[in-house]
Amino acid sequence: MSVAPAPGAAPVRAEDAFDVERAATWIRENASDTAGLGTTPEVTQFVGGASNLTYLLRYEGGPDAGGRDLVLRRPPSGTKAKGAHDMRREHDLQAALAPSFPLVPTMVGYCGDDGVIGSEFYVMDRVVGTILRRDVPDDLGLDRDSVNRLCRNAVDTLVTLHEVELNASGLGALDRGDGYVRRQVEGWATRYRRARTPDVGDFEATMAWLDAHQPADLPHVLVHNDFRFDNLVLAPGDPTRVVGVLDWELATVGDPLMDLGSALAYWVQADDDAPSLAIRLQPTHAPGMMTRAEVVEHYLRARSLDVTPGQWRFYEVFGAFRLAGIAQQIHYRFHHGQTTNPAYGAFGDVVRILDARCTRLIAGAP
Repeated sequence: MSVAPAPGAAPVRAEDAFDVERAATWIRENASDTAGLGTTPEVTQFVGGASNLTYLLRYEGGPDAGGRDLVLRRPPSGTKAKGAHDMRREHDLQAALAPSFPLVPTMVGYCGDDGVIGSEFYVMDRVVGTILRRDVPDDLGLDRDSVNRLCRNAVDTLVTLHEVELNASGLGALDRGDGYVRRQVEGWATRYRRARTPDVGDFEATMAWLDAHQPADLPHVLVHNDFRFDNLVLAPGDPTRVVGVLDWELATVGDPLMDLGSALAYWVQADDDAPSLAIRLQPTHAPGMMTRAEVVEHYLRARSLDVTPGQWRFYEVFGAFRLAGIAQQIHYRFHHGQTTNPAYGAFGDVVRILDARCTRLIAGAP
């Protein structure tokens, strides 16, 4: 039986292949729910991400044919930042969060034995629905008002996450106490300097500005740290409704406005400059989408927070710098030949565009 196509999935790249039979055996012997896992799945690879490797394991043709879909996550090859790509942490966080925030996928199992597929990995049930990429597909039939409703629902999902009661979720232990903003500024500065390659800027002026303008922490919440449209799953029958939130690799407990600023670093709107529009990854430019300023206003109102535009600038600059750091870590791997994934080749341009954006924001430009 040939695996049915799934949106965003493609044949597995040779450098990312693993022993499917060994993985399937481990899953059958260790899954929290073994229903439908008696055969060897056909495997494809999701191509949208640029960090951890994500695969679709389709059993017996998948749900449409009476089978089952699982998703397997594993770290990338090559040099990794310390503490990054921790599959056990990502698995356990979602398992703990599920009772308080049911939009996380259902965990199936975690494997810490590198001998099974060459690295640790975890497996979860696939959340069925639509994931938006660069544009809103015409076949979703969303008009301007529907897109606006989708946008507001997405922002409200982040609000809901930030209001999860930490002690009830059992995730309060992730809180390292006051100093989250300082740790983030210092941590991302260190990561950027370590990953810098000669073909990008040094960001030293941006890092100095962030260091000098740090606000005190807001009360801590669970932060996703990679909240964007291609990590949201939309309901099959109502694509304005969010039914899943994916990619919890960077989630922790910290300042909610740092999370919002990081989310808006991806938010390219219709009136942005041409270089920013060229690196757009999500359909935030579409008619009906809120602007960045409208997102901030909506979020602050929903959570009864009072933040001035001048105070907000720190979070926006930090978000852009942090995204540059993420992009540079990926570019570093491509620059040094640690991956041949052609999608990674453009990340140097992303870093340079974000460098210019940080400079403009610090100077007071919109």
